[in-house]
Amino acid sequence: MDARELGLPGEVPSPETEDMPDEVTIWEVGPRDGLQNESEVVPPAVKLEFLNRLADAGLPVVETTSFVHPKWVPQLADAAEVLDGLSRVDGVRYPVLVPNERGLDRALASGVHDVAIFASATETFTRRNLNRGLDEQFAMFDPVVRRAVTEGLNVRGYVSMVFGDPWEGPVAVDQVVSVGKRLLDMGCGQLSLGDTIGVATPGHVETVIRAFVAAGVPLHRLAVHFHDTYGQALSNTCAALRLGVSTVDASAGGLGGCPYAGSATGNLATEDLVWMLDGLGIRHGVDLRALVDTSVWMAGQLGRPSPSAVVKALAR
Repeated sequence: MDARELGLPGEVPSPETEDMPDEVTIWEVGPRDGLQNESEVVPPAVKLEFLNRLADAGLPVVETTSFVHPKWVPQLADAAEVLDGLSRVDGVRYPVLVPNERGLDRALASGVHDVAIFASATETFTRRNLNRGLDEQFAMFDPVVRRAVTEGLNVRGYVSMVFGDPWEGPVAVDQVVSVGKRLLDMGCGQLSLGDTIGVATPGHVETVIRAFVAAGVPLHRLAVHFHDTYGQALSNTCAALRLGVSTVDASAGGLGGCPYAGSATGNLATEDLVWMLDGLGIRHGVDLRALVDTSVWMAGQLGRPSPSAVVKALAR
């Protein structure tokens, strides 16, 4: 069910979409990035139902959990249990975040086919998040990525603090491109550009994406990951789409933040993204009604309403 069936009035004219893609892959991060900062531990059974509902709603990629040490993210201490109980849907990918080789060992033991690593574009956040310097992070990730590729896994590289850092302020575009290219060169198949604290604006987004293209990075290897701290997540996504980016990260119901960056608020809500894509005539394969119902259900589990504007508008 799309946005027109759920309330858009009359016939909606097709917009001029410039170089926008005909189809977008929504990379759902709610179960991992969305839940990782919750103070109350969500039971594995609830997480599994959340995962199943998201897959049933038509999301092609559902990032499931992380094999980070429980000391750092207690919410995801049940990663192996969740993966063991997961009812995988054919055609749906279930990526897992792995911070190091030990995490990769656990992912392989759990039968994972897609993994992701989480790097930073800034020195300060790298030290706070990984207890390593900006250059030192690559020495940690290199054996993880190379071994994962050898094992036949798909590897995604996240780059955080792409558009701004709460400790360092604005981040030089050439520094972002340098970090991203190093991850791609070591074997990451895709790069997700993260606006961790939500300070990006459309012009800045265009500048960063054009810089990657100028450095020889194909658009199909780029994804975008926006937070809505200043209400710019949809505008920033639209800017990326107009340049041809076709993978967008989003979190059902707008769940999420970052446990290491206090100023980071919720991710772009998947429902808000789907509504916009429907209005642009861009295919995505997601049943909006089922997704809204899922986020309403999850909000009930968490004991608070969803911040998603579309969920609020369509909740019943």
